Amino acid sequence: MRRFLSILLCFSCFAAQAWPDKPVRVVVAYPPGGGIDVMARQIAEKLTPQWGQSVVVENRPGANTIIAADAVAKSPADGHTLLMTTDATFSINPHLYARLPYDAERDFVPVTMLVLLQQLLVAHPSLRADTLPELIKLAKTYPGGIRYASYGSGSQPHLSGEMLKYKAGIDLLHVPYKGISLAVPAVIAGEVELTFAGIATSMGPLKGGRIKAIAIGGVQRSPLLPQVPTFAELGFPEVETHAWFGLFLPAGSPKVAIEKIYLDAKHVLDEAEFRQKQLIDKGYEVVGSRPDEFVAYIKKDRESRGRAVKISGAKAE
Repeated sequence: MRRFLSILLCFSCFAAQAWPDKPVRVVVAYPPGGGIDVMARQIAEKLTPQWGQSVVVENRPGANTIIAADAVAKSPADGHTLLMTTDATFSINPHLYARLPYDAERDFVPVTMLVLLQQLLVAHPSLRADTLPELIKLAKTYPGGIRYASYGSGSQPHLSGEMLKYKAGIDLLHVPYKGISLAVPAVIAGEVELTFAGIATSMGPLKGGRIKAIAIGGVQRSPLLPQVPTFAELGFPEVETHAWFGLFLPAGSPKVAIEKIYLDAKHVLDEAEFRQKQLIDKGYEVVGSRPDEFVAYIKKDRESRGRAVKISGAKAE
């Protein structure tokens, strides 16, 4: 009987560890072609042979990531449906919307933050300011006369712009565009003078002289743009421009799935060539946080974004 129970226990342990046992779906909260979508597909391609199951990326864009988050929250908690999204879902939306179809704390398990990215404040070359002090001085001379683009009320550029206004005591005119891909082209075209954008998006226009960089978020300068000072070193540490990409599972998902996804995703991030060429060279800060670290980070980030939303007066559109 003892031997039988031992065999049964071993079989049960093996069955519990047999994850994944069917194709895995990664629901991306943004349209195809963007940075987060590209990263999701690269990681999925590497995890497929590791897991011996297809890892399929499904784009569910719309409603400021709410459509994708709601779909994953209502999925079976068997570890086979993941959400890949940004800070908008968990740090910003809870403050921006009076009601959400998902509960940011109750309905999900944070698995790992993949990368962190800092955004640049960029300007049209004709703007008579090359530094942040010069920009502040110019804005005080022409209150409301300098425009900055965002991709909607409560978006990262909007919150960063409003926090800069608040801390610097200046008045900038917010011009929301419908879509993340429209803000930098609006600056290049001279429709607006400023916006906040990622390094990958900005690098080409910067090299071509079509925009210029004023400052960047974070506590230290980017190795890709060492000449661009941070908001923190210029005396404005409260102007946070960061965004992050992370993986989540529905609440109640098996611990074995949470741990394996974290470890295997981190292994992908730590591959030297992938890390350098696909992440660091594109301006991403590689993180690969443990689930518990990610939980603590989101809690702090949500509080910080709550202050920014309050200052901005942003409301869901």
